[in-house]
Amino acid sequence: MLRTTLIVFGLVEVVAPQPIIDTCERIGLKNPENAQLRPGANLLARLEGAMLVLLLVRGREQSPISSALLGGAGALAVLYPDPLIRLSQSFAYENSTELELRPWVRPAARLLGVLYLAVVFLSGTGSDEESATPR
Repeated sequence: MLRTTLIVFGLVEVVAPQPIIDTCERIGLKNPENAQLRPGANLLARLEGAMLVLLLVRGREQSPISSALLGGAGALAVLYPDPLIRLSQSFAYENSTELELRPWVRPAARLLGVLYLAVVFLSGTGSDEESATPR
């Protein structure tokens, strides 16, 4: 069930990233009206969604680069969220230094890291149907 939910979320992020970005801005920024997205921000969100879907559908063994990138980003977010927050802000926004983060952004970044690590873990476990079928 969790795998399916994450696949659906990834697909939504690929197809329509802007509503997800808008929601994250409203939740995470004190001044979301000042946010100036870079032209490639939607592409970055789509890539994140595609990576989630790719890993969960194909598995870790078939997607080692995606697995390593997502696992590394997840571990960094859990252990040291501040560099990842600054990096993602600078990639996504023209005016990242002008944006005021809400106090729960750091814990939210850690939770995102846990989500990334969960995706990497789930991508190595196989689907429920595969694990039920003997080989």
